[in-house]
Amino acid sequence: MSNRPAMFGFKTRRRNRLRSQAFPESWLAVVRRNVPHYARLSPLEQQELRADVQVFVAEKNFEGCGGLEMTDEIKVTIAAYACILLLHLQHDYFPRLQSVLVYPDAYAVPVMRLGPGGHVVTGHEMRAGESWRTGAVVVSWNHVLHRPVDPSGSRNVALHEFAHQLDQEDGSANGAPVLPSTSMYGAWARILGREYQKLSEDAAVGRPTLLDKYGATNPAEFFAVVTEYFFEQPVQLKERHPELYEEMRLYYGQDPARKASAA
Repeated sequence: MSNRPAMFGFKTRRRNRLRSQAFPESWLAVVRRNVPHYARLSPLEQQELRADVQVFVAEKNFEGCGGLEMTDEIKVTIAAYACILLLHLQHDYFPRLQSVLVYPDAYAVPVMRLGPGGHVVTGHEMRAGESWRTGAVVVSWNHVLHRPVDPSGSRNVALHEFAHQLDQEDGSANGAPVLPSTSMYGAWARILGREYQKLSEDAAVGRPTLLDKYGATNPAEFFAVVTEYFFEQPVQLKERHPELYEEMRLYYGQDPARKASAA
């Protein structure tokens, strides 16, 4: 006899209990200080985000790497960015995600490439974040907090890596997360495919673009990069790529350009 219903009933009760607890004042101060998006949310969205953060922090394993000491500030900041993506989605708190690994700054990752003559060349690559299909997100705390990779402020490693987690929920990283309705897949494939191809062509010839050219790496990176711009530079994205913005608005159920314009 399956115990699946009982397990889900226990999980729901535990989550409801977490969501109903008072949000610590120290955590609220962290969110207000470190997550500018919070101020642009409606009171109901802020309440929902606080509740989601409490569940996320309780359910995910946070681990400091490279000598970083884990603190509530780190947990709450990263959880808030992750849960901003979930605000209007039907979700299960990134069910494939088990651990969040946090380095103090960019970290070195061993890589292997084919060199001249087909010889394998080993080396290291500095990264600010990764998303693994095996249940982990890795981020640099300095990049989450200060986002030094881009002075324009359009890059957000936390939003980027958790967008990958959404993309990977169906087991593949292809730039197509589980959409709210099957009727959306046609327009999603057409519009994101066209925009990805355009960015790839612009990147190949060095043509200036609004979107970071890293999005031309593959469709999965394109979706993650567009997610960053949707939340970080929504007005510019809507002006320059209106159809792309609309697909993201329909998917996330949020309209950050409207809120930014009204501010």
